[in-house]
Amino acid sequence: MARVKFIESVEEAQGKAKEAYEKLVGAGKITNMKRALLQDYATYDAFMGWYTSWARLVEIVGLRAATVYAHAVSTTNSCQLCSLFFISDLKALGIDPKQFETTEQEAILVKLAHQIVKDPTAVPDSYFEDLRKFYNDSEIVTIVGFAAQMIATNNFNSVLKIDVDQRLLPIKDEFQPATWRKDIK
Repeated sequence: MARVKFIESVEEAQGKAKEAYEKLVGAGKITNMKRALLQDYATYDAFMGWYTSWARLVEIVGLRAATVYAHAVSTTNSCQLCSLFFISDLKALGIDPKQFETTEQEAILVKLAHQIVKDPTAVPDSYFEDLRKFYNDSEIVTIVGFAAQMIATNNFNSVLKIDVDQRLLPIKDEFQPATWRKDIK
């Protein structure tokens, strides 16, 4: 159960959140995370920048690689909600989330995702050498920036225990939390 109340109707929303709620419902894009974010429009607005970053990431690496990367960030960070969204997205691309082969570019992104989540202060220079085989500095900024936004989203959902969205309930058992933190004191 979420630690904050969700905005469930336009009457519950305040100020700019009312208009945002109506647009989301009208477009069929309301999620539990957005229902929570709409408690504070400034926070909602900041988090919606994720979509701009996502679109740019997809332009640079392609939809499959972007989905693999976002999945790697979310699962390494043990965010149930985000992991389930990307498990669903991988399946929609015809990819078995439990067992698939990455391309060379995807493998570099997955390795980067794991390290950014586990210890962003210890990302080796060699990772950037690998990235530069495929991407320029501007594109690397997008790739790293997206991971940071994904981590923020993961943390928001995990800290507030945002409930799994209805459409993801059938695959809820497919989420396996990462165990790399178990020995961290």
